[in-house]
Amino acid sequence: EVQLQASGGGLVQAGGSLRLSCSASGFTFDEDYAIGWFRQAPGKEREMITCINFSDSGTYFVDSVKGRFTFSSDNAKNMVYLQMNRLKPEDTAAYYCAADLRRVVRGYKCENRRFELWGQGTLVTVSS
Repeated sequence: EVQLQASGGGLVQAGGSLRLSCSASGFTFDEDYAIGWFRQAPGKEREMITCINFSDSGTYFVDSVKGRFTFSSDNAKNMVYLQMNRLKPEDTAAYYCAADLRRVVRGYKCENRRFELWGQGTLVTVSS
C-alpha cells in the first residue's frame, strides 16, 4: 500500500519553530517523483506552500512562507521534512504532505504537478 503520513504538529508560540515530518511507505523516492506540502487554514482554501522535484531538487515556496520555511528530504529513509521558523498566528492550519508519482518531462515544475497521494494532516497552532 502506498501512503504518506505527516506528523510533528502542535502548539507553538509566535516566533517559534517547528519541524514537520512526512513518512512515505509502499514506494521509494524516484527521480521523477515530487513531494509537496499543503495547508488549510480555518475558513480558507487549501494551498500549496512548498514542493520539491527529486529529479533536479527544484523547489517552490509560496510567498507567504519564503525565507521562513525550508524543505528537505532523506531519500534513503523515505522521509521529507518541513522546517518552519518564525511562525506567525496566520500559519495556523492543518498541514498535509502529498506526492505525485507520475513520470514527467524533465524541467516540469513541481508547483504544476498533480499531487494525488495524500497523507493525513497534522495540526499546527501558533499562539500570539
